[in-house]
Amino acid sequence: MLRTEYAQNTSWSQDTLEKLAQKAVEKCSEYGIRILLAILFIVVGFKLSKFLIRTIRKSLEKHGVDPSVTGFLASLSDIVLKILILLTAAHGLGIAVTSFVTVLGSAGIAVGLALQGSLSNLAGGVLILILKPYRVGDYIKTSQVGIEGTVISIDIFYTKLKSIDNQTIVVPNGTLSNDSIVNVTGMELRRVDLDVEIAYTADIQRAKDTLKQVLEQEKRVIQDREIDIFVGALGESGVMMGIHAWVRTEDYWGVRWTLLEQIKYAFDEAGIDIPYRTMDVNINSVVSK
Repeated sequence: MLRTEYAQNTSWSQDTLEKLAQKAVEKCSEYGIRILLAILFIVVGFKLSKFLIRTIRKSLEKHGVDPSVTGFLASLSDIVLKILILLTAAHGLGIAVTSFVTVLGSAGIAVGLALQGSLSNLAGGVLILILKPYRVGDYIKTSQVGIEGTVISIDIFYTKLKSIDNQTIVVPNGTLSNDSIVNVTGMELRRVDLDVEIAYTADIQRAKDTLKQVLEQEKRVIQDREIDIFVGALGESGVMMGIHAWVRTEDYWGVRWTLLEQIKYAFDEAGIDIPYRTMDVNINSVVSK
């Protein structure tokens, strides 16, 4: 009788183990397939989102939307699409999305408090796109930070600049939105201001005529706009002549350098001296008897 009961208990244990093992295999197969499908969904979804973002960017560029707005919207759309793909994949795994969103919201508050700087950069990016103090392609200078360069892109958190020596500068949008910005190329025309010193012995009227002739010969100077040639100051060693002339913004530096060179040649030809500092040294020798 004891042997019969032992055999029944052994048989029951083996049956139970087999059933448990079978259920475990079924569950592993089921969740394994779900996990594989979720991974496949994420991979395909990310590739499709990349294609969709590229299509949106091209469509916005085709309709003439500002490049800075295009870059910002593309970055924002990319983040939103990826979050939706991850939430959908989590729902496919049987994870309650509502509770996940609740947890995510609570975590978002904590992360938001920890990343106040990033949130200020996000807000700064939105303000830059709304107020448009600069656009992609503009050359800007900051007053407090002391950074300058050509705007390459305006992203959600950062603005990328290219310096004159071809270096990439990444500036937080929060910094730019709280700083005074000089948009050098924001206007179509720009005024060239030059100061040229002549000797006190030089003829001022002749110097004015010479400067006027140089400005008239420079084709990039806009002759329709007012050109000013005047005595700006009486310096320690000479008379300071001032020049105001208007040029197209993209011609500013080329015209400035050319004018300085041509003024030197013209002054030499006209016999107008440009003063420079000199030092007289007197040596008194004492002859001893």
